[in-house]
Amino acid sequence: MSSSLFFTTSFAITTMITQRRHLLMALLALEAVMLTLTLIIVLLNSTNELFISFIILTLAACEASLGLACLVVVTRSLGNDLFKTLSSNKC
Repeated sequence: MSSSLFFTTSFAITTMITQRRHLLMALLALEAVMLTLTLIIVLLNSTNELFISFIILTLAACEASLGLACLVVVTRSLGNDLFKTLSSNKC
């Protein structure tokens, strides 16, 4: 079980580092990291850590909704979700 958690965590972090082109892929990788962190905390089987895992899961859901809202705004205004377009946009 610990080897699969290690693989999932390392895969999610590697995806988050390497997917620098699209905003949606970065958001998905960040969500995978948060879900893996929550799973690790739940598997520790402590009551205090179970409460903390619910807080982290709630914050991850809020983060995902804010990220998707930003993605919709960027896609509607610029036409794509590329980081290159975001950094080169002059206000």
